[in-house]
Amino acid sequence: MQTPPPDLFSPGLPLVRREMFQRAGAGLGSLALTALFNQEAQAKPTQEGIQQIAPRAKNVIFLHMVGAPSHLDLFENKPRLKELTGELVPDHLWEGLRLAFIREQPKLLGSKYKFQKHGNSGIELSELMPHLASVADELCVIKSLHTEHFNHAPAQLFFQTGFPRFGRPSLGSWVNYGIGSENEDLPGFVVLITGNVAGAGNSLWGSGFLPSRFQGIEFRTKGDPVLFLSNPEGVTPVDRKRMIDTINHLNQIQLADVGDPEIATRIAQYELAFRMQSAVPDLMEIDGESKETHEAYGTEPGKTSFANNCLLARRLVERGVRFVQLYDQGWDHHNNVFKNVEKKAKQVDQPIAALIADLKQRGLLDETLVVWGAEFGRTPMLQGNAEKGVPENAGRDHHKDAYTVWMAGGGVKRGFTYGKTDEIGFHVVENPMHVNDFHATLLHLLGVDHEALTFKFQGREFRLTDVAGKVAHDIIA
Repeated sequence: MQTPPPDLFSPGLPLVRREMFQRAGAGLGSLALTALFNQEAQAKPTQEGIQQIAPRAKNVIFLHMVGAPSHLDLFENKPRLKELTGELVPDHLWEGLRLAFIREQPKLLGSKYKFQKHGNSGIELSELMPHLASVADELCVIKSLHTEHFNHAPAQLFFQTGFPRFGRPSLGSWVNYGIGSENEDLPGFVVLITGNVAGAGNSLWGSGFLPSRFQGIEFRTKGDPVLFLSNPEGVTPVDRKRMIDTINHLNQIQLADVGDPEIATRIAQYELAFRMQSAVPDLMEIDGESKETHEAYGTEPGKTSFANNCLLARRLVERGVRFVQLYDQGWDHHNNVFKNVEKKAKQVDQPIAALIADLKQRGLLDETLVVWGAEFGRTPMLQGNAEKGVPENAGRDHHKDAYTVWMAGGGVKRGFTYGKTDEIGFHVVENPMHVNDFHATLLHLLGVDHEALTFKFQGREFRLTDVAGKVAHDIIA
């Protein structure tokens, strides 16, 4: 059995000058740690003035469809584009256009799917989303999002960090830094993944130049939910707590000596990891959910699936986790777009609709902002051999100038459509929303002024929206 470290504050120990400062330092470290935990537990802002706006949402569930779905086959009904299928894209649109893979003037490609209006709001959705149609009146559909990047990794980084290169904090990290979490036993920012990790990797949930305690923590659905969460064989919880107390005692002394904020992060992470050993297994155990819940989501306990992750997302926000990020890979359809989009839509349609309905039934939707989107959209032109008419395996290239995202709950207008594209879905013609505007609006819904949420790094103040961003007040209820 291990013994605890000697009590440096025992009156029986001789006092020397260095020890005197170390004792004082240990006290300072403890005070810093206590303040950190109190801040996280009470969910107080880390900066004065960032939450002068009344928050409409408390939590965020962000569904990122990695690879970029064809919004033209899911959300944008373009009858004229269907009529023009097989015709060359007009010269004035093709001239000077730069795409990721299409090099020769392509032909137009309309959707093969039927669209129908749903609910009292008349939100129009593709036949590929029948379950989402059942909650259409909860959706705020934005058809005018645009970005500046048409390759996956830069666009993914821009969508999640507001910057196309590595090194900036992610949206979830900014939120975690700005307003903290309401659960001191779980991270404030949790990430769940189905499929491969996105091209930009874990920088999509990284903390950048913010202290690393604000980064997203990936939870796995097989094995230890968090790597090395379980104790090694023969190590009891009492043993583990004694080890952590000993290590953090030394860390507190070092923190007082050098003042490195990453040491405070290390202290907090050791303590959080210990608390998570009890909280996380209970969270991940979805077997206890009702049969009706499992059927609604289409979950399969013990397996990794997008449906399971949607149910876990509800369980996380139910426990006060501030920001939950779901990544679903497999939406990059450069060929066989119709076959592939059908397959992917079938995987996500039911669990997303169930998540919205479940949150509403539990009284959580009004305070939880659900966001669905991707790094960019897909072209209204086909990618493939244009000399052979419209090939069966036609795909769609990356399209940055106009695409669709949607939100639900958390203070947005219900059954509302914002923005409009031209008759073939190529350009935005009404209420454009840049990614910076999208971020500013999301923060506003959380009660955060995007211009006030800053962090000083390398001599200047940084923020998620950098020097841009306008709140889209028209979508706020």
